[in-house]
Amino acid sequence: CVAVEDAEGRKDIDVKKYAKIEKIAGGRLEDSRVLKGVMFNKDVVAPGRMKRKIANPRIILLDCPLEYKKGESITNVEITKEDDWAALLKVEEDWIANVCAQIIAFKPDLVVTEKGLSDLATHFFTKAGVSAIRRIRKTDNNRIARASGATIVHRPEELQESDVGTKCGLFEVEKIGEEYFAFVVDCEEPKACSILLRGPSKDTLNEVERNLHDAMGVARNVMLEPKLLPGGGAAEMAVSRVLSEKAASVEGAEQWPYKAVATALEVIPRTLTQNCGANVIRTLTKLRAEHASDGTSTMGINGHTGKITDMKELGVWEPFQVKAQTMKTAIEAAAMLLRIDDIVSGVGKGKKTDSTGGAASKNADDDNDADAEQQLHD
Repeated sequence: CVAVEDAEGRKDIDVKKYAKIEKIAGGRLEDSRVLKGVMFNKDVVAPGRMKRKIANPRIILLDCPLEYKKGESITNVEITKEDDWAALLKVEEDWIANVCAQIIAFKPDLVVTEKGLSDLATHFFTKAGVSAIRRIRKTDNNRIARASGATIVHRPEELQESDVGTKCGLFEVEKIGEEYFAFVVDCEEPKACSILLRGPSKDTLNEVERNLHDAMGVARNVMLEPKLLPGGGAAEMAVSRVLSEKAASVEGAEQWPYKAVATALEVIPRTLTQNCGANVIRTLTKLRAEHASDGTSTMGINGHTGKITDMKELGVWEPFQVKAQTMKTAIEAAAMLLRIDDIVSGVGKGKKTDSTGGAASKNADDDNDADAEQQLHD
């Protein structure tokens, strides 16, 4: 639900930015769920007077303050009459009333702003039956916009009907534990979501969050590049077999790069076999024979038993993008090392080295210590 296509047809999948994970201690892991919308740790401004549950709300998102603007510099005003003080308050009240009237004209059910919201504005919104939330994070505001179809507006004067979000099915504020959380859920085709994690302790939630991040990363890679390769070292073994055959068809020094890469790729099935405690030589020999006999490229090492198994039947697959990036990184690292012509090592000032690798300097230090001890005894 967090995938977006740009004008050129490319997919933009930012799971870190638009898939928010909320961890709340208490409850069971089975209580965790994916919301068709977003949630954030906020309550309405006036809980006793504003609605905490609204079906099919009209949402307006702002990133401007709904309070009287304060001067950037310090200004002193001397008031000599009571009427002048009342006039100043009237100017502030009229300004806030005008701003609130511009917003209320679009008949919203919920107003969310990233900045402050004055008590006077709260009064006008409450009187109009509008719920309001203030000082929300910019990232949460962006998620609400993607989920509800609303557009974040910088000034109330710029509001248009198209800026109002109407794709939200339910707005609700719930108390979970000791805190209040606002839910904007049941959205129509949301482009952002929240994942609510519940668990008995913070350590458990942190572990689940790490695993969830890995899982979302795998899902993102598959969506960007919808190709899979068999796991268990099967893909590496298949490429190793092809390179070995290529090396056999080349004469001279040109065959050594093929052999070196083929041997390096066998590290994956070799490591899996070692971790399972199986016989490495016999298992790898049998695996080479499996790949060479009928050309089957899905035979790999079962990570639990250490036996050779068809990864297709076992259901072990890996994203193509991860494998390709691994190959590129390994080849680039090897090429960088091969470009090194010589290594220059520096020696600290006042230190002497010889062909024995510093043994002479160590003996000299020992002799100096012995002389110092002799002088003390004398």
